[in-house]
Amino acid sequence: MAELDPQEAGQDLERKIEETRQRFKNELLQDSSDKYDSRDVERLQTDDALVEGYLTWRLYVVDDALKMIDESLQWRKEFGVNDLNESVIPRWMFETGAVYLHGYDKEGNKLFWFKVKLHVKDAKTTMDKKKYVAFWLERYAKKEPGMPLTVVFDMADSGLSNIDMDFVKYVINCFKVYYPKFLSKMIIVDMPWIMNAAWKIVKSWLGPEAISKLKFASRSEVQTFIGPEYLPPHMGGTDPFKYSYPPLPDDEFQTPICDNGPIVSEDDAESKEGELESRETLEASFNSEIVTKTKKVNFLDDSFKSEDGDKVDTNARTRGARKPLTTFKGPLLDVSPAEELSFGSGETEKKCLIILSNVTKNQVAYKVRTTAPEKYRVKPSSSSCEPGASVEIVVSLHGSFQASLQDRFLVMAAEMDNAGSQDLAQFWKEVPKAKIMEHRCVLSFLLTHFSALKRKIKIHGGKLELMRVMACNSRLEQKLNTCVWVQKVLVGLVFILMLLNLLCLYLLGTAGPPS
Repeated sequence: MAELDPQEAGQDLERKIEETRQRFKNELLQDSSDKYDSRDVERLQTDDALVEGYLTWRLYVVDDALKMIDESLQWRKEFGVNDLNESVIPRWMFETGAVYLHGYDKEGNKLFWFKVKLHVKDAKTTMDKKKYVAFWLERYAKKEPGMPLTVVFDMADSGLSNIDMDFVKYVINCFKVYYPKFLSKMIIVDMPWIMNAAWKIVKSWLGPEAISKLKFASRSEVQTFIGPEYLPPHMGGTDPFKYSYPPLPDDEFQTPICDNGPIVSEDDAESKEGELESRETLEASFNSEIVTKTKKVNFLDDSFKSEDGDKVDTNARTRGARKPLTTFKGPLLDVSPAEELSFGSGETEKKCLIILSNVTKNQVAYKVRTTAPEKYRVKPSSSSCEPGASVEIVVSLHGSFQASLQDRFLVMAAEMDNAGSQDLAQFWKEVPKAKIMEHRCVLSFLLTHFSALKRKIKIHGGKLELMRVMACNSRLEQKLNTCVWVQKVLVGLVFILMLLNLLCLYLLGTAGPPS
C-alpha cells in the first residue's frame, strides 16, 4: 500500500469535506430544512473541523459520515442542545454530583466522571438525565473545541439497581454519533463481578471504532491512566476535590501570577479600594520600577506612559520568548497562538508569547487566566489594547516548575465604550457575560521535541502539516487493522476447510471400497 504524501492527504481531505457539505445540502437539507436547527446547519457549512470529525470517525466514507451527521443534527434539535443551560436542567441533578467534569488524565484529556452509585433508574427522569449529559458535553465542546474527553465510570459501592442500560447506551451514542472524536478512552473502575454480563452488552454497543478505547481497571490499575493528583482517596489518589453546587466544578481558570506577586482579584480590589486610594499620594513619589506593590490598573494611566519606555520594557520582557506561529481570528482580538502555547524542556525555553491584536474600532480590555496560577508568571496579565494596536504578553514558568499538558490558558476580552475613566476590576464585574470573548489555549512540547526533525524534512519545499500526517496515519492504521482482521478470518476458513477435507478422507477410508 503506497503511503500518501501529507500534502496530497490534506487536499483529499478538503475534497471530502466539500463533497460532504454539498451532498448534505442536496440530499438532506433541500426537502427537510425544518428537521435541523439552523445554527447547526450554519456551523456545518463553516466549521471544517466539525465535518472532519465526522469523516474521521467514519473512516472518510462520505455516505457513512452523512448518516452520522443526519442522526446527530436531528438529536441536537430534539434535545434543544443549543439552548441547554443551568436553568433548563432541574437543580437537584446538579446537586447530586452524579455527573461532572473535573481533572485531567496523564495525556492531558479532561475527565468526565459518572458516579454510578448515585444513579437510580427512573423512567420519569430519564429525559432530564439525558439532557443533563448533553449539557455537560456541549459546555465542554464550546469551552475546549477539538479536545477529547476521558470518561470515567466510578463503580465503587454500586450494584445492579444502579445499572440503567438505556442510559448507558445513550451515553455511548453521545460519543459514537453526536460528538465524533470526543472520546479519548472510557475507563470502568472497580466494577463488581456481578455486572460482567451487563458490560459485555455495553462492549458490543461501542462498535469496532471505539472498542479499543474501553479500559477496565481496578483501584490499583487506574493510576496507569490517571495521576494520583486527580484521583479521589477511595481510588488511591490524593485529590481533595469534593463536589458541590453551585458553582459548576469545571470552571478552573484562575488569574496567573504577575512579576510582582499575586494579582489583586476582582473581589479583593473592591474591598481594598479605600486602602489603595489612601496610598496614591505616597506611590506617586516613587519611581514605577521601584514600587513592587500591585496597583489597581486604570485605563487612564496607560495613556501617559512613555512610548520609549514601553519599547525598552517590552524588548526586555520578550527577549528569549518563543514566538507564536499561528493565529486565531476573533471578533474582538486576533490571538496568537491559535491553540497551543509551546514550552521547551531546556532552561532557556521557559518563555513564550501571547500576541493580542485589536481588530475593533474601540479599546478592548483583556485578561489572561490559567488552571495552574502557581506555575506561571504573566506580564501583563490584565490591561487594555488600543484600536488597531497589538500587545505582547510574556508567559514564563516560575522557578523549578515544569509545564504540563494538563495546564490550560484562557484569554478573555471585552470591548469598552468609555475607556477613559473606567477601572479594570469594576469593568470586569459589570460587563455582561454575553459580551466577553473567550479563547482557550493548551500546552504543547511538540515544537521542542521535533525542532531538529523539522529542519531536515522538506516536502516539495512546503511545510509539514502535522495534523494531516496524523489523520493519514490514523486512516492507514484503521485500514491495516481491517486487513489483519480479514486475514485472521481467512486463516480460520482455511483451517476449517482442512478439517473438513481430513474428515472426508477419514470417512472414505473407513467406508472401504464399493462392493
